[in-house]
Amino acid sequence: MSTFSGLNTAYSGLSAARRGLDVVGQNIANVNTPGYTRQRVTTSAMGGASIAGRFSTGPAVGQGVSIDGIARLGSMQLDTRVRATAAASGFSAVRANALSSLETSLNEPGKNGISASLTEFWAAWQGVSNKPGDEAAATALIGQATILAQQISTGYEAVEDQWTGAYKQLKDMEAELNGTASQIASLNAQIRTTQASGGSANELIDQRNALTTTIAALAGGTVRESENGMVDVLIDGNAIVSGDIVRPVQVAGGIAMGGEAPRLEWSHRPGTNMAASGEIAGALSLLAPASDGGTLTAAAEGYNNFAKTLATAVNGVHNGGTNTAGTVLGDFFSHSTDPAALSLKVIPTGAAGIATGAAGQGAKDNSVADAIAQLGAGKNSPDSAWANFVSGIGASTRVEMQQAELAGVAASAAVGMQLSNSSVDLDEENLNLLAYQHAYQGAARVMTAIDEMLDTLINRTGIVGR
Repeated sequence: MSTFSGLNTAYSGLSAARRGLDVVGQNIANVNTPGYTRQRVTTSAMGGASIAGRFSTGPAVGQGVSIDGIARLGSMQLDTRVRATAAASGFSAVRANALSSLETSLNEPGKNGISASLTEFWAAWQGVSNKPGDEAAATALIGQATILAQQISTGYEAVEDQWTGAYKQLKDMEAELNGTASQIASLNAQIRTTQASGGSANELIDQRNALTTTIAALAGGTVRESENGMVDVLIDGNAIVSGDIVRPVQVAGGIAMGGEAPRLEWSHRPGTNMAASGEIAGALSLLAPASDGGTLTAAAEGYNNFAKTLATAVNGVHNGGTNTAGTVLGDFFSHSTDPAALSLKVIPTGAAGIATGAAGQGAKDNSVADAIAQLGAGKNSPDSAWANFVSGIGASTRVEMQQAELAGVAASAAVGMQLSNSSVDLDEENLNLLAYQHAYQGAARVMTAIDEMLDTLINRTGIVGR
C-alpha cells in the first residue's frame, strides 16, 4: 500500500467517526420525541488488495472502514407484542368506559335512583290504604307514580343516548382507521423511494410503526413485511394496507337502537363482514342486539322488562278493585308493547280512579290498596327485579373494569419493554460521543503523520546534507 493510500484510509476513519457523531447528535436531539427509535452507524473493515508474484510486497494492509448504513435499533418481536396488547387493551377500555357510564346513569344507590322512588311509591299506596278516598293521599300517590314512570323513561332514554354516542364513536373509529391506513400506505411509498436511492428512512419507519400500533388498537391489525422496505397491515387475515394500496372499511347496518345491528365490512366488498378486534370490536359488542350479548341493548331491554313487571304487578291487584264509591276499576298503569319504558303512564287522575278495596266490601275497605303497598316486599316483587337489574350491571362493570385494568397493565408492560430497547439513553449516547470524538482525533493524527511523511518524501528527498 502506498503512502498516498494511507491518506484515504485515515480519511475513511474520519468520515466514519463524523457520521457516528452525526447519528449520536440525532439521537440526543430526539431523546424526548415520542416513537423515536435510537440509531447506530454500522461499519465494516475494508480489506487490502494483495498482489501475487515477483512484485508482491507481502501481506496487504486494509484500506480503512466502510460506512454500511444507519441501523434502527428496534425489535420486531417487541413491536408485535405492543400491537397485540394494544388491541386487547383497546377492546376492554371501550367496554369498561361504557359500562361505567351505564352504571353511573342508574343513580344507585342514592336518593335519585329508582329504588328510592319505589320505596316512596309503596309508601304512597300505604297512605291511600290508611285514608281510602282521601284526595290528598291520592294526589301524593299519583305524583309519586308519575315520578317513577318518568325515571324509568329517563333511564331508557339515557341508554338510548349512550347507544347513539357509541355509534358515533364507531363512525369516528372507522374514519380514523381508514385515515391511518392511508398514511401508512403513503409512508410505504416514501420509504421505498428513499431506500432505493440509498438514503436512510429510519424516521419514516418510526412514524409508520406508531401508525401500525394505532391500527392495532383500533381493529387488531397485524403487520407483515413486504418488499422494498414496505409492510402490509392485515385485519382478520385480509390486507387493509398492501404496499402503497389502501382497502378502506365502512360501518354498515342500523343507525338506531332496536334496528339492524351495526357491523364492519370492506368497502370494496359490501355485505362481507369483517371480524375486527380492538376498540372497534368493543364498540360493536356494545351495539349488538341483546340476544347477541349487546350490553346497551340488553340494558334498554332491562328497563322495558322492569316497566312491564311493575305495571303487571300493580295492575294485577288493582284491576277489579273498587273506589270508595263502589265503582269497579281497571288498570293503574298503561304502556304500549315496545318500548314499554317510554310509554309507561299513570291512568288515574284523582281518588275516584284509584281502587282501594275489594268489590262488595264497602267504602272503608282498604284491602286492595294495602295489598299493593306490600308488593315491594315479595320475592318476585318489582323491587327484586330492579335490584337484580342493577346488580347485574354492577357485576358486569366490575368484571370489565378488572379486565381493562389487567389489559392496560399488559399493554403498559409491553410498551415499557419496547422503550427500554429502542429509546435513547443519554448516558450511552455520551459514551458513544466520546468514543467517536477520540476516533476522529486519532484518524486526524494519522493524516497529520502521513502528511509529514509525504512532505519529507516530496520536498526533502535528495537535499539531505546540502
